[in-house]
Order: sequence, then structure tokens, then C-alpha cells
Amino acid sequence: MDKKQIIQKIEKLRNSKVITYLTSDRPGPVNARIAGDIIPIISNQLRQIGKVENIDLFLYSTGGDTLVPWRLVSMIREYCNKFSVLIPYKANSAATMISLGADEIVMTDLSELSPIDPSTANVFNPQDPTNLQNKIPISVEDVMAYFDLAKNKFGIKSDEDLTKIFNKFVESNPQIHPLALGNVNRTHNLIRQLAERLLKSHKEKLKEEEIKKIVDYFTEKLYSHQYFIGRKEAKEDLGVKTVVEANPELTQAISDLHEEYKKEMGLGINIWNPEMELGPNAVQNTKNYRIACIESEKVENYFELSLEFKKGQVNVMQQTPQGPIQVPQEQVMWKAVGQGWR
Repeated sequence: MDKKQIIQKIEKLRNSKVITYLTSDRPGPVNARIAGDIIPIISNQLRQIGKVENIDLFLYSTGGDTLVPWRLVSMIREYCNKFSVLIPYKANSAATMISLGADEIVMTDLSELSPIDPSTANVFNPQDPTNLQNKIPISVEDVMAYFDLAKNKFGIKSDEDLTKIFNKFVESNPQIHPLALGNVNRTHNLIRQLAERLLKSHKEKLKEEEIKKIVDYFTEKLYSHQYFIGRKEAKEDLGVKTVVEANPELTQAISDLHEEYKKEMGLGINIWNPEMELGPNAVQNTKNYRIACIESEKVENYFELSLEFKKGQVNVMQQTPQGPIQVPQEQVMWKAVGQGWR
């Protein structure tokens, strides 16, 4: 079966309308993240579908802009009475936030959620010494863990001592601007607020203590952004009651659709090698990559990135007994020659 047929099968099994949203998890320039440019595209998909009882979002992403989930979830809810998320495999970070906003999170044995503590990056972040044009992201969880260590492990409680701890942190990290730390605090508070609003948007309302438990776990208590959460842990340990186990027939359909996108987008390929992309014996080549896809039974949209690969000579610094010299070396260079939603 092709993608459209599998989408139709899922719709029949679920008595719903399905929209898929996937972003590339490949490294290098073909990586893609959840971003605000999807809002008008999914809006168009929703208008094509019209108002229905159930909408399922088939979601695969390693994360992205944390401001998008609330905008996306609230928009989808205008077109249905029940909003569900189907997770074939990865729904990390911002994708987890989208999932928390659903009335139902349908998970297979492969599905995973993750913490929603982001790394922040703005003009006040420290400069990357390996690439002076980049800023080093600051992990919200790392900063929170530093002060948690002082308060809860070393028993430092007084305002005066905590001020000294803060001053020591700043003195030990002169490359971190105080406003970058302010941004960390603002982002932490924003993520908690957005997570609470998403959980409060459910058709069946959660209790305040249930919401607090879920938000605490996903923002603070899992301690690593690489901690991935399966369906059993999400429901039984973290208190996400909206998690539903997909039955065998639905699991197979979700897996089949994931496999089709995997082949089309190269999902799960964890290496980026320009020489391999250029191809054997080639000197110059242009390749097109689908790095994001939004699709329903009626309409397909995809973000296409066109990269040009070309062999060329570059000078590489090499140490010799006489001192450093520049040695010409053949490398494959690449540049983007086109990109956009199609």
C-alpha cells in the first residue's frame, strides 16, 4: 500500500481524519525542526478536511520551536471535538509538548516521548570557539541542576548563601552574560506555563495536582534531555493518563506508514557524509531532500532542500618539523541552491 492508502486505513480504524507531520532527524544540513512555518500549511489542510468529530496527528520529530505546540494544538481543536496524536517512533521535546496537548496519545511499543527542557540560544550566549559565528546553547536543565545541587544536596538555604553561589557561578563562567541566564529562567517559566495550558486544553479536564505532577516530571525531574519515555512509563509512572496502547492492527498500520516516510525522507540515517552524497566518480551533483512533510488524504505538502555538491581543492594547515604549512587537499563542498515548501 502507498501512503494515501495507509492513511485511509488508519482513518477507517480510528473513525477519524488523519494529518501527518514529520521532520527529518538526519544530521547536518538535512536536519529539520518543528517551526512556525507549518501553521498556515496545516491551517489549509484543516480547511480542506472541515469540522469533524476526530482528528489524528501522525507525528514524528525530534523537536524544535517550543512556541509552536500551543498555536498548533489550539488551531487543530477548532476543527474537532477530539484531538489525538499517533506516535510511530520519535516525538521528542516540542513534539512531546504537542502530544501533551492531545486528548489521546496513541503509542506503540516503539513510540517515545522526552523531557521538554530546552537549550536556549540568543545573542547573549557564549561564543562557540570552534565557530565564531555560532553561539553555544545553554541547557535550562543544567542551570537548574547547579542550583538544585547547592540547595538540596549541600543544604544551602539562606538568601545570602544562595547569592554567593550565584555570584560564584557568574565569576566562574565569565563567558556567560547575565542576560543569558535571565533568558534561561524566562524560558523555564514559559515552558512550564505552556505545558500547563496544553494539559488544561483537554476535553476531559485533569486535576490541578495531576497537571503539576506531569509538568514537574517533563520539565525538571527526568534530569536528561536524552531520557526517552515509553508508553508504560508515561502512563503508569509519570501520570499521563491520555496515553493509549495501539492495538495490533493499528500498530501495524502506524508502522507501515512510518516505513513509507522512512524510505522517502531517510529518517533514522545518523551520518552526514558529503562524499557519499556526491556519489562515486562524480565531480559535481545536485540532490533534492524532503526534510519535512505534512500530508492528509487530500493534500500533500513537503519542504524540499536542494544541495549542490562539488569537489574542490582547499588548503589545510599541517604541522611539519619546519613549522606549519598549508597543504592542498581535495574535499567535497556543498551549498544550498534552493529550498521551500512544495
